[in-house]
Amino acid sequence: MIAPTRGRARIGVFVPFTNTNLEPDMMMLRPNGVSLHFARLGGYDEDEIPDESQMAELGAADMEEPLRLLQGAKPDVIMYGCTSATLAHGPVFDRDLAERIAKSSGAKTVTAAGALVHALKSLGVKRIGFASPYVPSLNDEAIAYLAREGFETVSRADFAGELDNAGQGAVTPDEVFALGQRANSETAQAVVLSCTDMRSVEVVDQLESAIGKSVITSNQAMMFQAMQLAGIEDAPMGFGQLFERIGS
Repeated sequence: MIAPTRGRARIGVFVPFTNTNLEPDMMMLRPNGVSLHFARLGGYDEDEIPDESQMAELGAADMEEPLRLLQGAKPDVIMYGCTSATLAHGPVFDRDLAERIAKSSGAKTVTAAGALVHALKSLGVKRIGFASPYVPSLNDEAIAYLAREGFETVSRADFAGELDNAGQGAVTPDEVFALGQRANSETAQAVVLSCTDMRSVEVVDQLESAIGKSVITSNQAMMFQAMQLAGIEDAPMGFGQLFERIGS
């Protein structure tokens, strides 16, 4: 019997226009019968380092036209697929953005930053190790965001140099694995790998086995929350301990 490719639910995904990894990750994570529909977002400079100023511009960009186009697919759930765009603004902005998308579209809405918070709460985690391909100042913003949501970052790992938009997407799974190991510490209960354009999904299981604790990534966390909102409980295998909580 051929596995169903559509019909159970439709998920719409907003993708920053330079992002090359969110769409492949979502295809890997997609449950049977769920269709994915993508729209790309601008509002930042492709040639600038994606620091907190650039990502704040993305978060504040006008979404009327891309949202109108994505609504043509009539999605049940919409993902806002950039973590740093709302991390740079804070939790109140993130929640307001989700509410605005939901009100305009009629779809349930997940943001990447909000999904990280939801995943950490689902796992009962309070102390984390944190890593991303962001510049250190944007990592500071991310850690402050998570602190306001009740999570203490007890260890972190930054990249040595500044990565541009293409450079973030070009980080290899082996480099992500090494970054996650550096972010881990004895007191961290889980490791968070933030960024929808970093190839973290491919190493979740391997990294969890190496460090003996949960690993949460932006794209994995978004799919986890979207599945819950869509009432889908047959979790994809091989993408971390988080999906063991899918029915709870």
